[in-house]
Amino acid sequence: MTCATCAVRIERVLGRQDGVEAASVNLAGASASVRFDGEPDLGRLTDAVAKIGYGISVHEGGTRDVTEMYSEEERSQWRRFWVAVVLTAPAMLLHLLGPHVLWNSIVQGILVTPVVFWSGAQYHRRAWRQVRTGAANMDTLISLGSLAAYFYSVAVLSSHGTVYFETAGMIITLITLGKAFEARAKGRASSAVHRLLELAATEATVVTSSGERKVLIDQVVPGDVLVVGPGERIPTDGVVQSGSSTVDESMLTGEPLPVSKESGDEVVGATVNQAGRLTFVATRVGSETTLASIVRLVETAQNSKAPIQRLADVYSARFVAVVLLITLGVFGYWLFTGEGIETAVRIAVSVLIIACPCALGLATPTAVMVGSGRGAELGILFKQAEVFERAKEIHTVLFDKTGTLTTGAMAPQGFETDADTVEFLRLVGSLEVASGHPVGMAVGLAADENGVVLTEPSDLKSITGLGVVGNVDGHHVVAGTPELVRERGLSGDERWADELTEGRRRGHTTFLAGWDGEVRGVIEVADSVRPESAQAVSRLAELGLKTELVTGDNEETAHLVADEIGISAVYAEATPESKAKHVGQLQEQGKVVAFFGDGVNDAPALTQADLGLAVGSGTGVAVEAGDIVLLRDDPRLAPVAVELATATLSTIRGNLVWAFLYNTIAIPIAAVGLLNPTIAAAAMAFSSVSVVLNALRLRRFQPFYESAPYRV
Repeated sequence: MTCATCAVRIERVLGRQDGVEAASVNLAGASASVRFDGEPDLGRLTDAVAKIGYGISVHEGGTRDVTEMYSEEERSQWRRFWVAVVLTAPAMLLHLLGPHVLWNSIVQGILVTPVVFWSGAQYHRRAWRQVRTGAANMDTLISLGSLAAYFYSVAVLSSHGTVYFETAGMIITLITLGKAFEARAKGRASSAVHRLLELAATEATVVTSSGERKVLIDQVVPGDVLVVGPGERIPTDGVVQSGSSTVDESMLTGEPLPVSKESGDEVVGATVNQAGRLTFVATRVGSETTLASIVRLVETAQNSKAPIQRLADVYSARFVAVVLLITLGVFGYWLFTGEGIETAVRIAVSVLIIACPCALGLATPTAVMVGSGRGAELGILFKQAEVFERAKEIHTVLFDKTGTLTTGAMAPQGFETDADTVEFLRLVGSLEVASGHPVGMAVGLAADENGVVLTEPSDLKSITGLGVVGNVDGHHVVAGTPELVRERGLSGDERWADELTEGRRRGHTTFLAGWDGEVRGVIEVADSVRPESAQAVSRLAELGLKTELVTGDNEETAHLVADEIGISAVYAEATPESKAKHVGQLQEQGKVVAFFGDGVNDAPALTQADLGLAVGSGTGVAVEAGDIVLLRDDPRLAPVAVELATATLSTIRGNLVWAFLYNTIAIPIAAVGLLNPTIAAAAMAFSSVSVVLNALRLRRFQPFYESAPYRV
């Protein structure tokens, strides 16, 4: 594909095929994303696209190194350019300085012929394919312009008329130079995925019954036992079986400090083992690894289409046909007003060459590619291009508390019980630890500190936002809010009212626990506020955004945390349903709402919000529900994501304005004869390169806490 017209035409053809629900074609990424209703028929899609002169290449695993593709294109364009410039330069000198005699014109023609028909062959071939299918694109304009100048010159040789061989050569030379720069810039725009792919290991050391052996990474299957030594890259995701070491996970988290790993800990493929030797069991391989998932998210965002692109698509779909009609009109006007065929050809060629829909086609996808790629480098994954537009409109940001603004690492603060201490911790701790909730793990720590051995509960049921119930050693145990214990038929909760109140006043998460119909005690656990939370809230305020804390915790704890980090609005004791309802109520007031969360209980609110920011270390449900995935537990990434999305949208708008203005101004200037074809070719090449270079400025974006923020 060479211009927006190509992309729009392919997209329409794909969208009309049976079973295709939606199709989106990305010019900058040279890719198509197609959603099927049922089993995909790739053969039919390939045949349909072939009929309009294009081809489809399906890449196994869905991942392709676009940077390498553009590197090959750049090398090809440079070869064609150098041949063109070596031959066109002397032709230009002969035209400007030589005697205007027949031999001079013939030499110019001989020099320029390889330029037009070898360096320019790519444009003529693609233009011919378009003609055969009854269509036209940018190549049609380039081919017509260069061939018109060339064959007009051939035709007037015998009559000693003015020749324009050097014009035909310069058109091909300058546009090919522009294509070389454009390929280089596109490669840089797509470099984020390239760098991610480079992180993957190519080999793994597998432990077998006969010893250790090296295998290619694609031969590893889940369940294989692998070994990784100091300084080696961990080949795939897994769980440590033996050994201890520290692992550099900065490629995933952005954190420079290594993470300790020992038996039972998870390791992530593409991270670097630093100190000791680790033996681990492979759990996710190939396209299922964390790295592959990140690459897919980045590619999905880069291949998606921002709503703002629709206007450019409509414009581009009709653009070439309109330019051809304008060219015919301009040619007829200058021919029949007495200026002669020479002037008519020169001005018509200028109109053909100056008109270029490339800039329009590249304006949005290149900015999306660079913005989403830069986001991936910072630990921010945008799922769809439309996120960039939604982020610009955000009015209010709602924060979950536990695990987002706080560390989520609950620690026991104390407990009181009228039962035997060991029995209380055994029954309640067994239930809580099995729930896997941070609060439950804190109760497990209390049991461990007191030397209590826990058992396996049965009929475990976690009630989000309220507590947990289940059977332990023949006792029906309930741990949670006063509402939950009363609902489950336990009595005596009023005896612990003072302890509950006092614990909550201290900002601790305080809850009741009991069994067999009676409340037996109260437990306090506490979570610490992340040191970055206040910075995140302050930055959002600087951006003019309102913030609010929405949590399932009690009022006292919620207000203490909110006061500490600078949030004035609090919505406490919220269930998953009421969180989502609260988001809806704000939306009904006309506010555009973003929600920042990490847990299962946040999924409804993340889905309801106009923009969902999910912490990637949170649950899979939360990550699936979010529009933006943050790869590390740093709340400062929330304002950074908003700033980067806003900067990307500003770049898209700037590119589109420039592309529209370029064609709006340039075509009339050429039509009235104020541009010669050589200058028109240079301007056309510059227009495409300029939008890509403008998009590349997004690579300099820096988070507010590292340096002065990027400004468009």
